[in-house]
Amino acid sequence: MAETQPRPNRALLLKLAIVGVVLLVAAGLLIRGLDFRALLEQGLDIIRGAGPVAFFTAMVLLPACGVPMLIFSLPVVSLFAERIGLVPVLLLSVAAMTANLVLTYFLARRWLRPLLAWLVQRLGYRMPQVEEGDATSLIVILRVTPGIPFFMQNYLAGLAGVPFGKYLLISCLLTWPMNVGIMLFGDALLHGKGKVALVSFSLLLAVTAATHLVRRHYGRKRAS
Repeated sequence: MAETQPRPNRALLLKLAIVGVVLLVAAGLLIRGLDFRALLEQGLDIIRGAGPVAFFTAMVLLPACGVPMLIFSLPVVSLFAERIGLVPVLLLSVAAMTANLVLTYFLARRWLRPLLAWLVQRLGYRMPQVEEGDATSLIVILRVTPGIPFFMQNYLAGLAGVPFGKYLLISCLLTWPMNVGIMLFGDALLHGKGKVALVSFSLLLAVTAATHLVRRHYGRKRAS
């Protein structure tokens, strides 16, 4: 996938500006002496009131607009496990994530392709091109390379025209375990469940280590 150099200065300034705003907001909240725990619980109560249908619908749609999937994965068990059960929550979350994978792929492959192609070129990149034999490598590299947002991974795969079946299978195999670990870990953190947090963190470490090995393997493969 060939690409030209992006504009690093503008990207760096944008990141610094975002970090600055976050720090300022955090400092303001500290100065005002807000109870973060109570604030968090109030926010969770509002989301619970919206109900699981609204939440999982948002989990399908909003990440297609750039909202991090992590925002949904971290609190979902705490929000709805007591109401509908842990296993249904995990299954619904995985289903919503899979639906988002499908949605973003076809947005990039068909419905929004002209707009996204224009945006890629405006950012200083070339449209991704992939041969059929390299599709697996591209999908894996997109999934295991740190720093690429989830929605961007999906859009790049769709723009490159990788086969849909291969894209969906590999994406699910690589993203499901990590996100299940994040869901359990988020619930353990919110409720102080030390044992569950340890098990979830161990799962995340194992998936991260496996991802690192996969990344090294495909890195050597591309170099050769």
